[in-house]
Amino acid sequence: MTVQTTPVADKVADVAAGESPEDLVARLARDGRAAQRVLARLSEAQKAEALRAAAAALRTAEPAILEANARDVAAGEAKGLTGSMLDRLRLDSDRLAGIADAVEQVASLPDPVGQVIDEVERPNGLRLSRVRIPIGLIGIIYESRPNVTADAAALCLRSGNAVLLRGGSEALHSNRAIQAAFATGLESVGIPAAAIQLVPTQDRAVVGAMLTAAGLIDMIVPRGGKSLVARVQADARVPVLAHLDGICHTYIHAAADPEMARQVALNAKMRRTGICGAMETLLLDTQFPEAETVVAGLLDAGCELRGDARAQALDPRILPASGEDWDTEYLDAVLSVAVVDGLDAALDHIAAHSSHHTDAIVTGDDAAAERFLNEVDSAIVMVNASSQFADGGEFGLGAEIGIATGRLHARGPVALEGLTTYKWQVRGSGQTRP
Repeated sequence: MTVQTTPVADKVADVAAGESPEDLVARLARDGRAAQRVLARLSEAQKAEALRAAAAALRTAEPAILEANARDVAAGEAKGLTGSMLDRLRLDSDRLAGIADAVEQVASLPDPVGQVIDEVERPNGLRLSRVRIPIGLIGIIYESRPNVTADAAALCLRSGNAVLLRGGSEALHSNRAIQAAFATGLESVGIPAAAIQLVPTQDRAVVGAMLTAAGLIDMIVPRGGKSLVARVQADARVPVLAHLDGICHTYIHAAADPEMARQVALNAKMRRTGICGAMETLLLDTQFPEAETVVAGLLDAGCELRGDARAQALDPRILPASGEDWDTEYLDAVLSVAVVDGLDAALDHIAAHSSHHTDAIVTGDDAAAERFLNEVDSAIVMVNASSQFADGGEFGLGAEIGIATGRLHARGPVALEGLTTYKWQVRGSGQTRP
């Protein structure tokens, strides 16, 4: 690959003496925008080559990355981070291999840039087409998941975007090691390291500077807890792609297969309790005959259940639910349970309490399944499947930048297509407008 680049001294830039958060963000953004212009000139094959080089660099850097992660995990344990937070933070050889594999998978995906969305010829002979283009410079603000560093870098690069990463303090050393390895891989094939930058300070004021960097940063994607996302959505002067909570429901319909219901509910909650696609509320139809078996399986697996009066009657181990439980994203082995009088009641409960992330029904009734698919207003709606499949990789999109629950631009797992916009290209032959 022959690409002209601007030399970058460090994989993680330094903070200049006396530099304000606003000046730092402006400097990093200018560097990122310059690198993005380089990315915009790359072919699909060149971007794929760069991602394969980055994946190889991640594998080569495994000892350094795992050592850095061990420091973060030890610090997190000392600070008393919850088990779910530590699970998100912790890396091992298998997880790091999975991160590198995901980068390679993104390299193998079709490049959305340059794709013609539609085209038409007008009666006057003008030929109009809508063509996908990169968004530009994307800011990612995230907390204790170091895999986001590589996932975001891979997706942004493949879609022709530069990225400015601001990770949480819990994963400080892990993020730096991953970003340094990724940048090394890019530089080995002539891509400027400034295409994938990591903010070099944990000063919280930098987040505010990113949120107000209109004209420098083109889109912000927050990935983290409710307080982080709420702040971003409240303070941003830059377009935001986000979701607040993953309050995901699974409704066991009267016509559900009992064994399927048991397995889906158990997996939806207990496979990994700390991810946004984990079930947080279980709805049991009053006519479903094996409700006791489903709740017993969850309780026996170590899950704390909090239920309404009818749910409590199913098993004496179920604790009473408060009004707040139906609107809580536990991210832990805790689950709210309600018994509902049929599909309409389930739909009403979901409409009142869902965060519009992922909701599922287990049923053998096709008509009920279709009603659920059509009437539940969530980014992802499932039939007879665990909500833990709410993931870009499982959807065949490669790594994801996040799950979007809004209604504009992108919804559900945001991958390559969600990181593009489009422009109109008009080709004429001398037409003038009357």
